[in-house]
Amino acid sequence: MTDAGELRRRTHELLAAHPPASTDRLDFLRARFDAGLAWVHCPEGLGGLGAPRSLQAVVDEELAAAGAPDNDPRRIGIGLGMAAPTVLRYGTDEQKARFLRPLWTGEEVWCQLFSEPGAGSDLAALGTRAVRDGEDWVVDGQKVWTSSAHLARWAILIARTDPDAPKHAGITYFICDMTDPGVEVRPLRQITGEAEFNEVFLTGVRIPDDHRLGEVGDGWRVAQTTLMNERVSIGGMRLPREGGMIGPVAETWRERPGLRTHDLHQRLLKLWVEAEVSRLTAERLRQQLNAGQPGYEGSGMKLAFARLNQEISGLEVELRGEEGLLYDDWTMRRPELVDFTGRDAGYRYLRSKGNSIEGGTSEVLLNIVAERVLGLPAEPRTDKDVPWKDLAR
Repeated sequence: MTDAGELRRRTHELLAAHPPASTDRLDFLRARFDAGLAWVHCPEGLGGLGAPRSLQAVVDEELAAAGAPDNDPRRIGIGLGMAAPTVLRYGTDEQKARFLRPLWTGEEVWCQLFSEPGAGSDLAALGTRAVRDGEDWVVDGQKVWTSSAHLARWAILIARTDPDAPKHAGITYFICDMTDPGVEVRPLRQITGEAEFNEVFLTGVRIPDDHRLGEVGDGWRVAQTTLMNERVSIGGMRLPREGGMIGPVAETWRERPGLRTHDLHQRLLKLWVEAEVSRLTAERLRQQLNAGQPGYEGSGMKLAFARLNQEISGLEVELRGEEGLLYDDWTMRRPELVDFTGRDAGYRYLRSKGNSIEGGTSEVLLNIVAERVLGLPAEPRTDKDVPWKDLAR
């Protein structure tokens, strides 16, 4: 299944059998998944046809032209960008059949239970425990900075299963049911006034062993698949020219010439070029995905994404002058997604501060790029072979 013409034919058959104007949105998305047109590079029966990833654009263009609904990818980004690639690579046949379809259609929202109060940048130092009890694992601990936890049905979770092993070796990867009575989600109000993040407390949460991804103790390797896909999904998202943060600034510059100064002009030109270079680099990175799993280059893209967003939003506030200091709404909300371009300049400026923390701090990503991409010597580590239980905390 590598022919664009055949994909168009199948797409037209889907549209004829399920006209978007008269078909329920969820019914259409389910039919699209079952027809193998959800993500064409996946195996047959799992929303795909085993076609090259690059041919997804053929399907998407035909469906968009017909006015077909999408699966609201921003709302379910964690499921699409992080959980799905990990389940596809490490999941059993039963896990793939159970989780991928409702994940893609958006019937079940996912979140990520990785970071902890004492294990953020040093994620492998995590202390949430999972203890085997018959056919289940009993999990106790705390996670933090969990986007969409207040909406999620499922979570990808890493927990420590062997405290006697070095910190990277004693971790196991699970799928956690967020409706379990032992799961408590509390909002974390941010500088924007919203609480899109949460802290999650796990008390005696029972996870069946058939919800484990990968082997016991191999969770760090499984998590690397999640993390590398996360950085690509954050920093390598598909955008049109002047998409993302640079768009509102360029629009303001064109429509309000009275705000212009020579200094702001020079800064805008520099950032516009950098945003376009970043956009094209992200496109090349997505093309590289056609050949396999994402590499560490995604860390570089996520670094550029964070820096550019912060610099561009700062320029926008300066460009707007006193108006840039205004803020539209401090109401405490628990949104379903982050909308950078749907709010005002003040929101973009404040929210972009989190870009250098979420999805891997910029300092950690600089180390990854230095060691894994550029081949520079690694920093000295004294904890590499020390059992986790003996580490200072």
